[in-house]
Amino acid sequence: MKSTWVIFNSTTAKFKSAKTGSKIVVAFMAGVAVAGGGAYAVTSATPTVAACVDTKTKVMYFSKTAKCPVGRSLVSWNVAGPQGAQGAAGAAGAPGADGVDGVTKDNSGNLSIRDIAAKVLPSVVSIAVTATSGSGTGSGSIIQSDATKSYIITNNHVISNAVSGGTVKVELQNGEKVTATIRGRDIAYDLAVLQIAKGNLPVMEIGDSSKVVIGDLSIAVGSPLGLSGTVTSGIISALNRPVTTGNTTSTESYIDAIQTDAAVNPGNSGGPLVNGQGQMVGVNSAIASLADSASSQAGSIGLGFSIPVNQAMRVAREIIETGKSTRPLMGVNIDPTFTGVGAKLIGLTTGGAADKAGIPVNSVIRGIDGFVINSDVEAIVRIRSYAPNATVNVLVDLPSGGQQTFSVKLGSALSNP
Repeated sequence: MKSTWVIFNSTTAKFKSAKTGSKIVVAFMAGVAVAGGGAYAVTSATPTVAACVDTKTKVMYFSKTAKCPVGRSLVSWNVAGPQGAQGAAGAAGAPGADGVDGVTKDNSGNLSIRDIAAKVLPSVVSIAVTATSGSGTGSGSIIQSDATKSYIITNNHVISNAVSGGTVKVELQNGEKVTATIRGRDIAYDLAVLQIAKGNLPVMEIGDSSKVVIGDLSIAVGSPLGLSGTVTSGIISALNRPVTTGNTTSTESYIDAIQTDAAVNPGNSGGPLVNGQGQMVGVNSAIASLADSASSQAGSIGLGFSIPVNQAMRVAREIIETGKSTRPLMGVNIDPTFTGVGAKLIGLTTGGAADKAGIPVNSVIRGIDGFVINSDVEAIVRIRSYAPNATVNVLVDLPSGGQQTFSVKLGSALSNP
């Protein structure tokens, strides 16, 4: 059977918030390519597909023989779904570990989907907002709890309608509903923290989003379409996707997103994206949609986007401690009409980070710490992925010609004072 390469051109895709009724601004999607190896069709003649997963790199190689060399683990699946990685043979030739149906871990160290769900679900809540300006539903994760109170991380767009008047109700896994207050929110990162007067609740285990690798197992948990406790699985499809959400300058957020093909639908917003160890590595925030208009509601097409948990938890901890959060500042004005490659700086804040570093006005940012910058959105997303006061290396095209790299110590400002 001949393999086929497929290229998807997604320039017409629209991003929609993963919250019922919310809109989202298109951020990228110039094109997505599916590449690597060949595709094996499952037919009556070949009911099982086999592959070998490198135990170090986690790269998957399709196998026609269902045999793997040393250093690679066999994975096979058929029309019934994944069978999981093959475990070491027992005395009587025991079957390999099943990554879905009850064995605690597979050869990669991942828990089974069942065990991940059991571990994560008690820390996930459903959120319902009622306000004169609009109502909606979303999800959240309990990230801190003591004897009398608990804190829940979610998206700002989930609870924003209640800021000027309304109620926020949180439903725990046992069905108990509790009124929540908004401890604080960060519009720039599309994050918010809720506080409830109920303590000693199970807390979500936090992972490290800097260690996430393309191809890793990913699990989305939340309340899509109000269906609480829904668990879907997939893989990490891409990293560092520049995504913008919001309709106006005052509501716009910039996300250095983790992309997953785990089904994320309206109502999943604010819920966790977890890894194979049941640790939260992202906060589900947006989906790509092929809807015909910005007002139409659409579901998952396998393109979901999450805020990396390292970034989210920095913001959440600041909110829990002070009620507010900070963001990094480079001290530049970027030309939104620039049609060239990169981000053109048409103004510098006197005494700001870029000014102190010596970057000339009318320079064009082409790279930040090795990441290629092709647009103004990519530059903003990349800068906001850092903590305030971090030092970054910025490569620019100089207005006089040539290129130069500048070491820039970022400033700090309140996200929404």
